[in-house]
Amino acid sequence: MSPDALNSLFSLCIGFALAGALASGYQAMAERPAGFALLGEGVAPKTFAAVPFLVFAAPFIIMRNTLRGAKIERRRFEFVMMATVLASFWSLMSGTFVVMTLRAAGVLA
Repeated sequence: MSPDALNSLFSLCIGFALAGALASGYQAMAERPAGFALLGEGVAPKTFAAVPFLVFAAPFIIMRNTLRGAKIERRRFEFVMMATVLASFWSLMSGTFVVMTLRAAGVLA
């Protein structure tokens, strides 16, 4: 495996892990699952605070909603696959941002 492919895989895993940790932490604190409905509460400070949270937690939320929809609503395979690709790409980008931030801070070599 090339170093670039390994770096991308690491970023993908970091992105999904961060998304899961954020969504699980929110659920533990708020006693309800995180969702995109956090943005629908009008113009308020907590709505603006939800944006960065959702940027990093979105891959987990997308996959959770997709897998629940595939089981409950019998969604077609194509839609499930498209949502999986979208969540994976989003996770890759957010993981890349986290890895770049950790490298800039000197935590990673």
